[in-house]
Amino acid sequence: MMQRAVLAVLTFSLAAPALAHGAPRGEAKLTLAGKPVVIDYGRPSLGGRDMLAKAEVGKSWRLGADAPTTLTTEADLAFGATPVPKGYYVLTATRVSDDKWTLNLDRRDPKEPRVPGTKTPDVPLTLATLPEGVEELTIELVALDKGQARLDIKWGTTSLAASFSAK
Repeated sequence: MMQRAVLAVLTFSLAAPALAHGAPRGEAKLTLAGKPVVIDYGRPSLGGRDMLAKAEVGKSWRLGADAPTTLTTEADLAFGATPVPKGYYVLTATRVSDDKWTLNLDRRDPKEPRVPGTKTPDVPLTLATLPEGVEELTIELVALDKGQARLDIKWGTTSLAASFSAK
């Protein structure tokens, strides 16, 4: 009996640090117009679920796990006609309808990321189906030609994307 109690305590003490950390963190980086653009986010796993299908129409979705997903840019950006001045932003996404999503950018003080900031106009995201599923949420920044780039969000068989440029 005592051996089981010791084993249980030992098992919990070894597992507790892993449980305390939650989802692993991911980082997407690129240099645009000679300046860094960085997204930091939690990488939850699907575990057989279809999480994006559970997103309610009209409600903001966190884009990641644990701490907020953030964009830090030292370059002034533009997502189409939407200007995004250099700074620190918390990113979320909203399912507008069954086949439409928008990216939401909320400019914040990096020292107080949980305090609401200034909302930037929503950016339409292009929805596509991936040929193979992605188990962990993956956000990528892809450099294109002439100061252009693309933000890719992939999870399950869903891809959401938005092009942007340095200004």
